[in-house]
Amino acid sequence: MHPEDHRQQQPPHFWRSRYAIGLVVIGGIAAYFLLEEHRAHILGVLPYLLLLACPLMHLFMHGGHGGHQHHQDKTPPDSAGKSNISQPEDRP
Repeated sequence: MHPEDHRQQQPPHFWRSRYAIGLVVIGGIAAYFLLEEHRAHILGVLPYLLLLACPLMHLFMHGGHGGHQHHQDKTPPDSAGKSNISQPEDRP
């Protein structure tokens, strides 16, 4: 047997079959009617979801920069307050 023959004998993937297409269509129709019947309930909850999003975003967005931890200063203590730009010396 050639490898090409073996590939032709495999059944198609589920999501490419006609059963999957029918499942997606029926699921879409069911979701449409579910949303139509419960639109008032869903729209009534939206303001509360917006208020809930604020603390959740605050909680998850601070993870990107390390939170509120204090980082150690890497400059030596004697150069605190001095700029890193060298100034020309005043020579007569």
